[in-house]
This record gives sequence, structure tokens and C-alpha cells, in this order.
Amino acid sequence: MGWQITLSVDEFLATAGGFLRSRPVEHTILLTVATTLQIRGEHHFAEADPIFGWFATADGPVDGAFLHTPPYPLLLAAVPEDSAPQLAELLAGRKLPGVNGRTADADAFAGAWTRLTGAAIAPGLQSRLYRLDKLRPPVPSPAGAARVAGDGDRNLLVEWFHAFQRDIGEPARDVEDLVDDMLAYRGLRLWEVEGKPVAMAGTTRPEAGMVRVVAVYTPRDLRGRGYGGAVTTAVTRAALDAGAEDVVLFTDLANPTSNALYQRLGYRPVEDRSVVEFTA
Repeated sequence: MGWQITLSVDEFLATAGGFLRSRPVEHTILLTVATTLQIRGEHHFAEADPIFGWFATADGPVDGAFLHTPPYPLLLAAVPEDSAPQLAELLAGRKLPGVNGRTADADAFAGAWTRLTGAAIAPGLQSRLYRLDKLRPPVPSPAGAARVAGDGDRNLLVEWFHAFQRDIGEPARDVEDLVDDMLAYRGLRLWEVEGKPVAMAGTTRPEAGMVRVVAVYTPRDLRGRGYGGAVTTAVTRAALDAGAEDVVLFTDLANPTSNALYQRLGYRPVEDRSVVEFTA
């Protein structure tokens, strides 16, 4: 069988969902993106139609998966050995700005893609996936306390999400739907000092016992005071209290401060991922 493609997120999750949920930590991004598209609609992240796919042999189970939501890079959950060329051929007519996957998988696909299309490649974001071992709150804790963000915080959250995207180099996008979605499932928390929000952090919807910490942000003029660690601790504890078995997050490998912080809080490395960018 090899790689199969569908335009239906329902078909994708019906076929590949078991594979994704069998290793929810390693498959966290693709699992949560696909589930969000199923809940919020297939154009939640962009107007262009997404595509989905999985890899399986004739007699075997699914052991690879991908999705692509333009204009973002192709997102890989796994690429079985020697299957990257077939996937590149299936996607050859599609405009891909890059690929995002485990470093070995991203490199394998990028090599197949450039051989097939002649596209040049350039290194993009290098990230590390962490999984919580045992939560270790910062000592001493900074002043203030966490609270769940509500509709009254929407304007501030939209502003901070735009700033967060700029900080991490993510392409600009309309974040209003993202904020509204996270508010709907109470997925955002603010750290406040004397009633003033000074930092935010969010979590994804629980999937197969896994929750991912996302969008940890402190405005530049408030950094260095421990607010990021405090709000990360708050959302992590909330996920655990709600029954999460695995709490995970990603860091930029080029940012030693965040990598050190999350390890102090009890997060341990799982694997590295790479974005490889394609240029004409």
C-alpha cells in the first residue's frame, strides 16, 4: 500500500488515529492539529484545503503519518525507512515551504524533495521535545498568582499572541480564532501581580492522556523576574490535576535560557525536531 492521501480529517483520524494515540508524546503536534481541525473545521488554520496521509503495508498496521495545512511546512509524525521518496512523489504537485519532523525524518524527506523538484534547502527552527518527569516549582516563587483567562482578556491575549509569534519567527497569521478556541476550553492562564497580567501560557486539549504546554510568553519589559516559570508551573499543575498522564512542551534549541528553565521545572528531553525550509 505505501503512502495514502485523503482530504478528509475524519477519514485520516479513523485510519491513523490509533497510530498517533499509541505514542501521543512523540506525535503531539500532528495529533493535536488534526483533532483541532476535526473540532473547529478544516480551515481553522488557513483558507487553503489541508491534506492528510498515512503509511501502511498491505498486511501491516499504520506506522507513518503526515498532514499539510498551507502555508505551513509539511508536518510529519513518522517516516518509515526508505519511504520518503514515495511521499515526495505523491506531493510533487503541491507547494511546500518546508518540512517539520523528527530530525532524521525531516532530513530524509528534504533530501528526497530536493532531488525530485530541484528545490534548494535551508535550515529552519531546531526544537527539542520535553516530557514532564516530576514537577519542581520554582523556588522562590515570584510575586503574584495564576488565574484562568476569560473573555475579558481577549484583546490582551490577541496582542500577546501576535508578539509571541514575532518572537519565535512564526509567520504572521490571524490569531483571533486561535485565542477564541483556547478560551472556549479554558486553555489559557495568566500570571498576575497586583491585578496586572504579566505573563501567559496555554495548553492544548487533552489527547490520549497527553497535554502540551504552548504559548509561554512574557512581555520583554517584564522578563527576568520568574513569571514565565511560574505560569508554566501553573498550567502544568492544572493539566496534572485534570488527569493528564503526559505533559509535554517544545523549546527552541537556540534558546539556552528556556531549555534550562524547563529542565529546572522537571521536564526531560525526549527527541529533537527540525524544520527544513524549501526555496526555489
